[in-house]
Amino acid sequence: MYADYSEKIAQLIVKYSVDVQPDDTVYIASSINAEELVREVYREVIQAGGHVIKIRFLFNGEREILYKYATEKQLKYVDPLDIELIKKVKKVIQIYSDYNTKALTNVAPERKVIFNEARKEIDKIFLERSAKKELLWNLSPYPCDAFAQEANMGRDEYLDFAYHAINLHRPDPVQFWTKVKEDQDKIIEILDKGSEFQIIGQDTDLTLAITGRKWINCYGDYNLPDGEVFTAPHEEGVDGTIRFTYPGIFEGQEIEDIRLTFKDGKVVDSDALKGKDLLEKMLTIENADTLGELAVGTNYGIQRFTKNMLFDEKIGGTVHLALGSGYPESGSKNQSSIHWDILKDMKDPEAKILLDGEVIYQAGKWFIPK
Repeated sequence: MYADYSEKIAQLIVKYSVDVQPDDTVYIASSINAEELVREVYREVIQAGGHVIKIRFLFNGEREILYKYATEKQLKYVDPLDIELIKKVKKVIQIYSDYNTKALTNVAPERKVIFNEARKEIDKIFLERSAKKELLWNLSPYPCDAFAQEANMGRDEYLDFAYHAINLHRPDPVQFWTKVKEDQDKIIEILDKGSEFQIIGQDTDLTLAITGRKWINCYGDYNLPDGEVFTAPHEEGVDGTIRFTYPGIFEGQEIEDIRLTFKDGKVVDSDALKGKDLLEKMLTIENADTLGELAVGTNYGIQRFTKNMLFDEKIGGTVHLALGSGYPESGSKNQSSIHWDILKDMKDPEAKILLDGEVIYQAGKWFIPK
């Protein structure tokens, strides 16, 4: 069933998402267990006339070994060739896969912080070049056993789920995602005129200043699956409280029932039913107490939480906020070593979004004409 998954998504990534042209330089990154998909992506890049300058395969247990045995100096080491690559490469294709989503659960958070902090320069260069369209990138999943297990699905069931979430079952997936862009352009036209965005729901009343910030349309270019609109709230313009419906997941560790209170853009109070210590440690990371992203999921073909944010943040009828680094193209000025998305369900009848005091979204549905 769906044996053509790798072939179909490779064509969508290369021909549509990053649009590889003759002489484009391309960097491919993946886990080894997604070799089947990497092979098809490589084939498509070569047929499009591109140059694959590097393929990076992460092997099973690699990060686990690093965190266990590396000295602090080794954790901080960044290959200067990687920095040069990100400065010059035209297209980056990342295949998201895993062997064991819980492998890093018991790693001390401090070691993860050291590792991530050391890579801030690469992240900054990447985001700046992406905002200028000097670098195009895409992150797409390979339906591996680890993801299926995490989602409480069998392998075939998960493959079916991914196939439909990405809309590979449609006669022309490109036409589908192009239509998504057209529909969401109408939503963004309204949102771009707004000054104040308010989220109201269970234990939630959060106001975010968005004057002059650009809303970004996500329609299968940077992510597959896709389906969201996002922006960056003003760094000093977030006030109120929000309770997140779904657990926040950070490198295999789950933090449940997260509650955050903001004042003048900063988290001033936090709580969680499970994982409170980890939440507090994460909030001590530089600028992780400030939001880098505000987003609304629009993919109503995804209605199941799978503990994989590549899918979950797109769920139609949800909002998500990201603590830490934001995307420059949306106007974000926040820079951090993390970008951590946390998800809230908005399908409750009383849940709503107001733009400048007017209800534009309720019970998981837009009131904006499409």
